Amino acid sequence: MKLSLGVIYSLLVAANASSFASDTLQQILGPSSSVTPKAPPNFIFIITDDQDLRLDSMDYMPLTLKHLKQKGTFFSNHFVTTALCCPSRVSLWTGRQAHNTNVTDVSPPYGGYPKFVDRGFNENFLPVWLQSAGYDTYYTGKLFNAHTVDNYHSPYVNGFNGSDFLLDPFTYSYLNSTYQRNQEEPVSYEGRHSVEVITEKALGFLEDALGGVRPFFLTVAPVAPHSNVDASAIEGEAPTVMTEPIPLERHKELFKDVHIPRTEHFNPDQPSGVNWIRNLPQQDEATVEYHDHFHRQRLRTLQGVDELVDSLVTRLEASGQADNTFIIYTSDNGYHIGQHRLPPGKTCGFEEDIRVPLLIRGPGVPPDVTEEAVTTHIDLAPSIFDLAGIPLRDDFDGTPIPLPSAADSVRPRHEHVTVEYWGLGYLEGKRGRLSNPDNTPFTQNNTYKSVRIIGETYNLYYSVWCTNEHELYDLTTDPYQLNNLYTSAEVQILGHSLSQVIARLDALLLVLKSCKGSTCIKPWDVLHADGDVQNLQDALGKQYDRFYASQARVSYDRCERGYIPELEGPQEALPYSRYGLSWDAWT
Repeated sequence: MKLSLGVIYSLLVAANASSFASDTLQQILGPSSSVTPKAPPNFIFIITDDQDLRLDSMDYMPLTLKHLKQKGTFFSNHFVTTALCCPSRVSLWTGRQAHNTNVTDVSPPYGGYPKFVDRGFNENFLPVWLQSAGYDTYYTGKLFNAHTVDNYHSPYVNGFNGSDFLLDPFTYSYLNSTYQRNQEEPVSYEGRHSVEVITEKALGFLEDALGGVRPFFLTVAPVAPHSNVDASAIEGEAPTVMTEPIPLERHKELFKDVHIPRTEHFNPDQPSGVNWIRNLPQQDEATVEYHDHFHRQRLRTLQGVDELVDSLVTRLEASGQADNTFIIYTSDNGYHIGQHRLPPGKTCGFEEDIRVPLLIRGPGVPPDVTEEAVTTHIDLAPSIFDLAGIPLRDDFDGTPIPLPSAADSVRPRHEHVTVEYWGLGYLEGKRGRLSNPDNTPFTQNNTYKSVRIIGETYNLYYSVWCTNEHELYDLTTDPYQLNNLYTSAEVQILGHSLSQVIARLDALLLVLKSCKGSTCIKPWDVLHADGDVQNLQDALGKQYDRFYASQARVSYDRCERGYIPELEGPQEALPYSRYGLSWDAWT
C-alpha cells in the first residue's frame, strides 16, 4: 500500500512525540532530501441544513463572512447533486453520486440511516477513511434522517473518536432536541435551544481535538435553518407539518423589514416549469406575508450559527493551530420560498435548491477571493483527501476542487453538475400543504435527471422528468429559469439550432445518469474516446451531427419513489469513432 508523507507522519505521531516523527521522516527521506516534513492539516467542517445561497442568507452572517470569506475563498458555482438532505449528505461523505450510493430519500426503504447501513457505508465513508490515515475524528449535530432514539445502536455509527448526534424524532425540534453521545443513552435537552446546545458540544470536541497529538477532523452540523418539526406531532395520524424555524430568544426581533428578494420568478403572474410545478396556483397576499415571515425566521435562526462559527474560530486561533487548519463551511442543499410559486422547500433542480454556500479557509487558501470554477458536493471528500495528502480512491465520482494548497493542483476540472432526484416533492410551511379536491395532501412524484453546465460562453440547465417532460434553460439570458426553451423552434444557442444542442446535452446526461468514478468527471471521454471532445463547445462540431442525432435518448418507463435502473430507459451511450467500427455500425 502506498502511503503519503502526511500519513507516515501521522502514524509516527500516534506512536511518538512530534519532534521524533519529524526526525524519523527526515531519515526515511534521506539526508539529501529537500522536503521539509510538515504535520498533516486539521479540518473543521461546518454543514448547515437547508441553507440558501440565492436568497442571500449569507449576507446576514457577518461573523462567518469575516472569519471565512474575508480570510478564505468563496466558491460561487458550488452545487449539490441531490437537493435533499440525506441523499446529499451520503454523497458528500462518500464522494459518490446518489445513483451509486442508492441512498435516495430521507427514510426507508429508499433512504435514511437504515439504508446507509444496509448499503455498507457505515464501514466505508469519510471518517472511517480518515481514521485509517491517522486522524482523530469528531462529530456533533445531525448526521442522517431516520437515525433515531430506537435505532442509534443498531448499529452505532462508525468512524468517530467522539460523537454526539441529534436523533429523530427530535432532530428538528429546536426547543426539544435529543442527543446521543458516543455509545451512551440518548439525553433530552427539552427547553434548551438546539443551536445553543450544539455550540457547547462543538467547543467541547474542539478542546478534545486540540489536546490530542494527532491531526483532527471535526464536523459540526447544526439543524438551522431547517424548518421546525414538533416531535409530538409526528406520532399523530395527520401529515407532519414543517413550520418556520425558531431562533434564539435574543435574535427573535431582528430583520423586521426584510422580505424575500422580489425577483422575476418570485410568485410570477404566469406559471413556469413543468409537471406539478406548472400547476401551482399563484400565492395570495396572506401566503406571501407568511412566507416573508418564514424567511425572516430562517435568517434569525442563522444568527446562532453565525455565533457558533465565531466561537469555533476564536478558540482555534487562540490555540495557535489555525495556520494548519482548514475550515470548510457549506450546506446539504439549498432552499426556495415563493420562487416559481413554490411553497418553502427544496428537491427541485432550480438554482435556489442546488446552489449552496461553500467557503474554505486554511493554509495556502487565498483570502477574500471568489472562485468561479464549477464544484460539487461529491468533490468535497476527494478535496479533503487531497489536502490531507491521502491518495485518492478509485471509486470517487468527484475530483479535488481548485485550491493552490492541494497536493496536486493540476486536476481535471469539469464544467458540469449531475443533478438527480427520486420520489416526492416535500412541501413545507403552514401554507405549503396544498390540497387536492378531496382534501388529501398535495404530493406529486418529483423524479428527474438533469445536467447543469457552465462554460466560458454558455450557462445551461437541461432536465428529463420521469413523466418524460423536458426543461432547457439558458441562464445567460434567463437567469431565473422562467422560459423553457425545449419546445422553442427558432431559438439558437452558440450559433446552433436547439435540436443540435439538445442532442448533445441529452447524450451527456445519458452518460452522467449512470456514471461511475472517472466517467463522472470526464463524461465526454465515454462519447469520444479519442479525446477530441472535452466540453460542450467541442461536441457541437458539425461532423458529429449524425452521431448525436442517432444516440439513444434519456427516458423513463414510469415514475417511482426510488432508484430502479431498469425503469430509467437506456443506460449506456454509444461511442463515436472516425474509423471502421463507428457509431453507424450499431444503427
